[in-house]
Amino acid sequence: MRGGTELTAHCKSCPGVSRRFRLLALMLIMEEKPCSPSENRKPHAEKLIKKIQKDSNRIIRCKMKRSSSRTMLNHAASSPSRSEFAQPSVLDTYTSINNDFICAICFNIIEEAYMTKCGHTFCYDCLNRSLEQSKKCTKCNTIINSKDEVFPNFVLNSVIKKHKKKMEDLLASSKRMKMDSRLWEWQTFLASEDDSINLSDVDQMLKLLQEKRRRLVQESAAAHNQVLLEFLCDLRKQKQTILDKVRSELTVLETDIARVEESLEQDGSENKLLDSVVPDETDETVKKEQLVPKPVTSESSTSDGHDTSSAPVTSESFNNLNQKSKNDESLLHRTLARRRCRLHAHFDDLEQCYFNTRLSEIAPVEERNVELLADFSHKLRRFTQFSTIRSVATLNYASDILNQSSIVSSIDFDKDSDHFAVAGVTKKIKVYDYESVVNNVVDGVNCPIVQMSCNSKISCISWSHYHKSWLASSDYEGSVTLWDAFSGQKHRVFQEHEKRCWSVDFNSVDPRLLASGSDDARIRLWSCNIQHSVACIEAKANVCCVQFNPHSAFHLAFGCADHFVHYYDIRNTKQSLAVFRGHKKAVSYAKFVAKDEIVSASTDSELRLWKTNTTPCVRSFRGHTNDKNFVGLATNGDYIACGSENNSLYVYYKGLSKALLTYKFNVVKSVLDQDHLDDDSNEFVSAVAWRANSNVVAAANSQGTIKILELI
Repeated sequence: MRGGTELTAHCKSCPGVSRRFRLLALMLIMEEKPCSPSENRKPHAEKLIKKIQKDSNRIIRCKMKRSSSRTMLNHAASSPSRSEFAQPSVLDTYTSINNDFICAICFNIIEEAYMTKCGHTFCYDCLNRSLEQSKKCTKCNTIINSKDEVFPNFVLNSVIKKHKKKMEDLLASSKRMKMDSRLWEWQTFLASEDDSINLSDVDQMLKLLQEKRRRLVQESAAAHNQVLLEFLCDLRKQKQTILDKVRSELTVLETDIARVEESLEQDGSENKLLDSVVPDETDETVKKEQLVPKPVTSESSTSDGHDTSSAPVTSESFNNLNQKSKNDESLLHRTLARRRCRLHAHFDDLEQCYFNTRLSEIAPVEERNVELLADFSHKLRRFTQFSTIRSVATLNYASDILNQSSIVSSIDFDKDSDHFAVAGVTKKIKVYDYESVVNNVVDGVNCPIVQMSCNSKISCISWSHYHKSWLASSDYEGSVTLWDAFSGQKHRVFQEHEKRCWSVDFNSVDPRLLASGSDDARIRLWSCNIQHSVACIEAKANVCCVQFNPHSAFHLAFGCADHFVHYYDIRNTKQSLAVFRGHKKAVSYAKFVAKDEIVSASTDSELRLWKTNTTPCVRSFRGHTNDKNFVGLATNGDYIACGSENNSLYVYYKGLSKALLTYKFNVVKSVLDQDHLDDDSNEFVSAVAWRANSNVVAAANSQGTIKILELI
């Protein structure tokens, strides 16, 4: 700052200017060279204090010798020593006091002062170490024969404590007022010399301070504007990215809207549009919707092989056709209203699914655009075609009224879905005829066609996909049993697991092969005609579930207590093909949704969908509650059903994250009074199984209530 430099020059030529004003000028000059943020401010402050002290001493010497003769002034100027009449400044006194408190051994302020017989004072620890090496005083080399010749210096200890307390108070005050070291030194100096400052000194200081303030305000404003500019530029960049994304999405939307509107114009009616967007559900061969409906042929205008164009149209037939048309229209609007309701309830999920599907490829060709739109249209139809779940039949697993434990642990259908088996902690496997159960008018009174008793609680059952009568079970003793499901006889018992066996599964491609997982951290592979296991996979934690890939004879997946899902080729049992990480707790179930898709359940209240060729999670499903129990998991390829610890069944569509449908089980406190219902939250759905090629799912809860449910 020019003002501080010019003022210092003026002070040198005018001896009458006070030394405090000169010190202020020097401090302002030092302010012209601020420290960078990476530099330490303490050396800068110490350098400033030394300069101020030096200049102060020089000014004092000039003032004390102003009345002396020219000869004395010349002599004083040539002598480097201080005049005997010169008085030390406040800073000199402060420094000399600090030096008096310094230990000559460690060069720090004395801690626990002790004095030798020669009168020198040191830290107690420093003095002890010094006497251990040499029996002499460090300053004067006086002989000290023993520690009895050193004494505590109580007076100096008291002075040092007061000095430390004063310094701590000053430092605390400086920190509270957010002052740096230079401002603190300035404040201390002015406080000690404020009586000697006159009005002219104050005016000059104010002028300099105003100039300094003006410059600081300009710098602060420039810095603020620079930060504001950077923020605005970054924000513009982010918004531009969002705008580009929105433009791309709008372009895709406009293209798809135009394509669907063109399809509408070609169809010529709303009914035709619904036929194209929502195919006939009775046609099991339809895998995806057709955006453009099939052209009407001559065959479509005939009924039962007769041409209706030449038949006479009577008034009665016209009325019948008119009534039928009205009924169809009413049904159409009701269906459309239900689907619209479900669409808006899950609009966010559907939006994400649409853009994930349509923008999954960069600049696809026109034919591929049509395929991607058809893919999303198929997902939308599968998502909206069911609106609720209704109960078709109800069974009771525990026939014994006094049996308090009746948890159903597993349900499975045979290969033709004509029968289903139920097993649980009552140590019994019950086989039911599906048609008999569904067609029975009275719920809960169906009798099993076969009942098999085991020696231990049953954890899992699996029906063979090739032999209709083969049924495998695993139990809490670690045994794997192969049954004849219709005669109730045991074919073979495998007993190599050392702890509880949680899961068993038949291979869909190789009917002789089955796998089991146990708490002994092993997956054992069995052949139906060999007594001992044919292979073993060593896991690092308890195995909770295992399942073969239904499209492969060599691949299986299993979940462990290590929170991971492991994918193996059984031809190489030493190395996994993939490990899927993401669950926060033990994996209780792992099921194949498709050839290359696995869904897993965990006690972290979450389902996760995985691709076998990529380890990152494809999608997470949340909504159900699962913190500690096995709640069941099943899938039919498009839909995923799982139980919940709030005694409800949850159904998800694999393309969306939120629950599609839920069904609440009623809690019956007494078998004798089933009409009395309760809302006990301790019950949970414990087992789930889909019936093949249908929208029917069997589910059971911890009370032993089994329900056949249908999605409608």
